[in-house]
Amino acid sequence: MSANPERRKFYALNMFDVVDLEKYLAYFSRLPEAAPQYGGRMVAFGRFRDNVAGDLAPRQVLFLVEWESEDAFDSFRDDPELADLHPLRESGTASYVWQTFDGSDMSDPTAVSLDEVLAVLKP
Repeated sequence: MSANPERRKFYALNMFDVVDLEKYLAYFSRLPEAAPQYGGRMVAFGRFRDNVAGDLAPRQVLFLVEWESEDAFDSFRDDPELADLHPLRESGTASYVWQTFDGSDMSDPTAVSLDEVLAVLKP
């Protein structure tokens, strides 16, 4: 079996502490309209619960966005029309971690091929 290109996804993981709730809410309130215009879909948003394992210092909030592609993510991040949006996120948070990942759609885990798993695990 080979990796299914239609199942390939691009994810942006955000973890952060809130330092200015008003500014972050101003940012977050615009995302449901802005992100989809650039190919983004908000997947998960949650509050820190417990540090089970790992070396990364805990952050208060996790936010995961699925993007149609890296280009879609870049267009959201770099579009001059959103120049007023990103500073709200930046000034409303601290200890910000923003990492991107290539992955597969796991809405049906039984449909994930071994090739897709190997593509993630191999360097």
